[in-house]
Amino acid sequence: MPQIAQLLETYQSQIFWLLVFFGLTFFVVGRGMVPKVMDTVAQRDKQIADDLAAAEAARAKADEEEEAWRVRENENRANAQALIAQAKTEAAAKSEKKISAAQKRLDTKLAKAEAEIEEAFKSALAEVEDVAVDAAQDIVQRLAGVTVTKPVAKSAVKEAMANG
Repeated sequence: MPQIAQLLETYQSQIFWLLVFFGLTFFVVGRGMVPKVMDTVAQRDKQIADDLAAAEAARAKADEEEEAWRVRENENRANAQALIAQAKTEAAAKSEKKISAAQKRLDTKLAKAEAEIEEAFKSALAEVEDVAVDAAQDIVQRLAGVTVTKPVAKSAVKEAMANG
């Protein structure tokens, strides 16, 4: 077979070119492209790790700020409740003072009104006595024909009113 005979003459040349081709491919791909791809993958991995770390830090900071906000909000709520309680207490005290002052004014007016009523009662009683004395004098004059003096009629009316 002539092909096998040619193989012995050309195999060294084919092996040489095979080694040259694979060597060239190794240097172009292995030494040129693969390191660039690996650097790109490494940069991408580093960027992802940095982004994740930044996101974690941002989340942690947001959690801290939220907790601080909650603490401030609770303090503000407690302060507002304290202010409301204080305002209620002050309002109750002011109301109590106003009610007390009004009660004193009413008590004073009531005492004054009672004194006026007592005075009016005494005055009316005195007028009733005077009318009764005049009526008694007039009745005794008409019925008995006797003139009774005012002091005698007055003592008789007082005695009748005391008994009756």
